[in-house]
Amino acid sequence: MTAIRVYTELPRGERWSERYRGCKPLFACVLGFTETGLLPGISGAGATPDDRRRTYLADAEFLHDGPNPHPKYPLPPLVAGASPVLISRAVIETLEIPLYLFDAGVPVVPSVPSIHLGGVPARCVSSGAALDLAVVRALFEAGLAWGDRLGKMAQNSYVAIGECVVGGTTTALAVLVGLGIPAAGKVNSSHPRCNHGQKLAIAEAGLRAADLNPGAADPFRLVAAVGDPMQIAVAGLTIAAVRRAGVLLAGGTQMLAVYALTRAIAEGENLPWTPDRVAVGTTRWVAEDPTGDTPGLARAAGPVPLLATQLSFARSRYPQLRAYERGYVKEGVGAGGCAIASHLFAGWDSARLLGEIEGLAGRLGRCRPDSDAGPLGE
Repeated sequence: MTAIRVYTELPRGERWSERYRGCKPLFACVLGFTETGLLPGISGAGATPDDRRRTYLADAEFLHDGPNPHPKYPLPPLVAGASPVLISRAVIETLEIPLYLFDAGVPVVPSVPSIHLGGVPARCVSSGAALDLAVVRALFEAGLAWGDRLGKMAQNSYVAIGECVVGGTTTALAVLVGLGIPAAGKVNSSHPRCNHGQKLAIAEAGLRAADLNPGAADPFRLVAAVGDPMQIAVAGLTIAAVRRAGVLLAGGTQMLAVYALTRAIAEGENLPWTPDRVAVGTTRWVAEDPTGDTPGLARAAGPVPLLATQLSFARSRYPQLRAYERGYVKEGVGAGGCAIASHLFAGWDSARLLGEIEGLAGRLGRCRPDSDAGPLGE
């Protein structure tokens, strides 16, 4: 079985894959925060709202440092499963992929080196006033500047851009609906069955509060009303980076929303960019989520090539990883994009990738295979 499957825009997706086969990418992970992620039941990326307040801190630390016997921010307990940062870290550590951490707007500065883009945490989507418009525009300009720099560094390769925003699929839905894209019922979540009703109610409340008509809103004002700081920063990164290099938007629902936002801004502002160099890369668990419609969303938001690693945890020794096969977690922290990079750059098959992830899990030290105890029970 092939390690990567193209789900939409097959010719473009295959051309993208072949163009960057054998290329070592740069990996940029953009951290953001929205108070939406603290709502009860909104996300499985942390068992409690308090856990979800520090998910980005723990993920950033683990992504940068790997296993540490005394982390400042331990990986938090999840409803079920293990943090997708294990997948991303296994790839960037073993293949020595350059990592850039960006702080687009979080409450607490990460404990590891990060580049501050001048943003702030977002208020809840339902407020209709998530971010100040001046902050949104500043984040976009900072994204453009850094996208140009990363594009120069990856001129013969591509930049994989991931995210860490708890509650970000709800802000993604709000932006998609605000852009006039029929996204209701198509998005994903970290739950085994997507909480579509809760997400849509929050998104529609925010759009009403902001008095925005779907399909008619200025993209910057839309993000200010119902978005999060990661979205607009990555839009800027993408527009600038893709002028010189390829871009793999590493994620599912959130990166499809970013692609739609990027396209709307580029067209509305008459900004030059090269969309044929962009693909969205995720996991099989997202692309084939029976409670969403990711390929349908990719066609509606783009159309854009949707690629997914065919990595399976069905035969993993760790029950926390096998939980992915039951629909938990699915994606995050650029996991799918990093997996795709391992297939393209190093030629890893899914079995080799699983071995590297389990090797990293074993180094966490307090987790035993086929045991629910220990840090993989995040």
